[in-house]
Amino acid sequence: MKEVRTLVVAEGEDGVRLDRWFKRRWPHLNHVQIQKLVRSGQIRVDGGRAKVDTKLAAGAQIRVPPLPDAPPAGERSRVSARDADFARSLVLYEDDEVLALNKPSGLAVQGGTKTSVHVDRLLSVWGEGMERPRLVHRLDRDTSGVLLLGKGPVAAAKLAGAFARRKAKKTYWAIVCGTPHPVEGVIEMALVKMGIGDRELMVQAEPKDPRAEAADTEYVTLSRAADRSAWLALRPHTGRTHQLRAHMKAIGHPILGDPKYGDEKSGELSGKLTLQLHARRIEIPHPSRGTLIVEAPLSPEMRAGFERFGFDEHEADPDPFAGSVRRTAYSDASAMAAREEKAAAKPATKRGGPRTDQKRGARPAAKPYAPKAGAKRDGPKPGAKRDATRPGPKRDSAKAGPKRDAARAGPKRAGAAPKRPGPPSRRRP
Repeated sequence: MKEVRTLVVAEGEDGVRLDRWFKRRWPHLNHVQIQKLVRSGQIRVDGGRAKVDTKLAAGAQIRVPPLPDAPPAGERSRVSARDADFARSLVLYEDDEVLALNKPSGLAVQGGTKTSVHVDRLLSVWGEGMERPRLVHRLDRDTSGVLLLGKGPVAAAKLAGAFARRKAKKTYWAIVCGTPHPVEGVIEMALVKMGIGDRELMVQAEPKDPRAEAADTEYVTLSRAADRSAWLALRPHTGRTHQLRAHMKAIGHPILGDPKYGDEKSGELSGKLTLQLHARRIEIPHPSRGTLIVEAPLSPEMRAGFERFGFDEHEADPDPFAGSVRRTAYSDASAMAAREEKAAAKPATKRGGPRTDQKRGARPAAKPYAPKAGAKRDGPKPGAKRDATRPGPKRDSAKAGPKRDAARAGPKRAGAAPKRPGPPSRRRP
């Protein structure tokens, strides 16, 4: 493209980052090229400079400078016929707005330095540019199951918004080491990313750690193999990295076959099993009609675990969390401190006495007056009526000056110095 053009942001692209907006239309541009055009001011939003992470508003006008042409089709990384057949074999559900794939274990969702085959690359089978399906959530490489994508920016934005507003109900199946007690509940445990050895892991956060991210996971025990292992249904209410794996590790029941979060006991029990975590079901509002429910059959890796411990997938309800009441089963010190702080912020309801529970930022209640130890008090006690026959407190004559009693002293004589009254008597009647 050799000419300068001005394009308008569509309504369905409201809130999209500037660099992603360009990648959707010209996928052959890399991040470095887009960043260079933005920094040099060749790309502008509503006539002004912007940044690559600027979020666009619907109706905004984008100045598009001359862009390098896409390389010939033969030079591009094309999906082979074999990969295209493999990608289409993963489809669980497809319409004009939604694409649901059954992601196998071991297949990464997005590429990296040493990852050439991934879901994002296989999406070229459905087209490029605006026709290319868009990821709206993620799954770990070794996690199998349902993966949703949006066809077009409008559908993708609606699906992503449902995840952000926690309108999507995700159900995972997992086989863990041991049997949790209680058998169902909610894990409220903040997580933080830490470097341990040569790896980065999500671990339980210390109280008041500013880097901590709140994380909630609901679980239900579906079946048990004595006390050796349990088949659980897990529902994350937040979307932290490795949340399910880190939470099960933190409560002492790591997921079997987990090379990152497993321990010695789970490693011995796992044997040759790979990660026993499967995204079984998603229930989410459809972008244009009703509710979409997609289920993924057991992967070969999960089926091996079921056969080993004697679990039957037909014993589980489609939605084991339907009608359940959220009860906190496991909580960390961070969650406890947050609840205590919230309770302390409520005003005291008990009448009488000074207020002890103050809201944050409120002025503390005034302390009652108390004389210092050993100090003498002149005059009446607070709240008592003053006795006119008793002398008042001692006055500082240097500050108060002479006080003349006209009735006692009589008329003032010229040239005579005024008579100063003596100090009041401290003798008590």
